[in-house]
Amino acid sequence: MTGLGSEAGAAAAGGREALEAALDLAGREISAATVAFHSALAAHRGLTAIEEKTLDILLRDGPLTHAALAQRLHLARASVTNLADRLAAKGYVRREPNPADGRSVFIAADADRIAAELTPLFDGWTTALHALYDRYSGEQLGTILDFLRRAAAEQEQAAAELGPPGL
Repeated sequence: MTGLGSEAGAAAAGGREALEAALDLAGREISAATVAFHSALAAHRGLTAIEEKTLDILLRDGPLTHAALAQRLHLARASVTNLADRLAAKGYVRREPNPADGRSVFIAADADRIAAELTPLFDGWTTALHALYDRYSGEQLGTILDFLRRAAAEQEQAAAELGPPGL
């Protein structure tokens, strides 16, 4: 995407409907770019994009049971069991006893290994993103943050409504 400022200005000149259409398209573009980035990043470490995003969720949320991770990923439990098995075999997660329920276990990310092997792959993107932040005022960044959080919540709800496949 080039000339983003002029594109937004042109869309705004066309009225709210044109601006919303441009936002819809930009949302699709960032979604595709996000999938491509995470797929490429994961492939550098022999992971799939879902495996890499699972590690991200475990780092942010902490250890989760299979059921909680299945709900968070919107996957069937059997799929999460296979996913956890693959990540454990690759050394990125471990299973820990659940002290509150002896029948279940937590899946925990190996934060040190992730920091050493995956985090550096984000450096270029993080640097570019922080440079982009500099183009906006604090108030504008607050509005962008509010929008992104609300959009993420809406997308989580849409995923929940779809439910895991086969259920």
